[in-house]
Amino acid sequence: MPNDLSPRPGGGAWQWSRTKQTQRALLEAARAVFTEQGFSGASIADVVDRAGSSVGSLYHHFGGKSELFLALWQEHQVAHERAASQAVAQARRSGVTDPTALFCVGARAFLEGSWVRRDLAMLFVSGDGPPGFELMKRQREHEWVSQNDALLRLADTALDRLYAAILTSLIGAGAREVAASRTRRQANAVIDAVIEYARRAMAGGPWQPPDSPADPPDSPADPPAPPDARSDARSGGEARRS
Repeated sequence: MPNDLSPRPGGGAWQWSRTKQTQRALLEAARAVFTEQGFSGASIADVVDRAGSSVGSLYHHFGGKSELFLALWQEHQVAHERAASQAVAQARRSGVTDPTALFCVGARAFLEGSWVRRDLAMLFVSGDGPPGFELMKRQREHEWVSQNDALLRLADTALDRLYAAILTSLIGAGAREVAASRTRRQANAVIDAVIEYARRAMAGGPWQPPDSPADPPDSPADPPAPPDARSDARSGGEARRS
């Protein structure tokens, strides 16, 4: 009689499939609980009850509530980046080469994702997250700025980096408004407005300072005398008048 612990054909694949199913169930349950109750108000018990899982399973797969929250955020970020990258790649295959047009294509895909996953988008801007989350968000924003800098083919100067940061901030603010929209029609209007604002901002490219005027020539006049010298001069004049 075969040992129950002996390996079976395809057993590893089956186990991997079950693991992915468990992780997916926990993530979907966490998404529902966090968006309903917020991170602080949610409990691990709420998540495992919704997932039909166990506390031990949650800790095994994710390590805790904070890690589960961050896993959702990472998925959200990956989905944003994948959608924007695919949209830009498709536009390039269609013959689009203008950096401004490519930026707008990628931005529109990003904004669309904020509507599709609006529950997560609102959760992640609520200010209610695990310790260190706000720092992670800022680091990710810096990465988006660098990616947009490369897409727009900007120079490595302070003014060009500022230009990329302003455009990135515009898309981020637009994404929040899209997620907060009550209807698809309102979300579409916000997306169109953000893209139009971006086009206007990019119409002239990064701002360049005017040429600095030449320094005026040195005045031939003697520099003013020190206060004591002026005082002495006045005293001498008074003495001569007397």
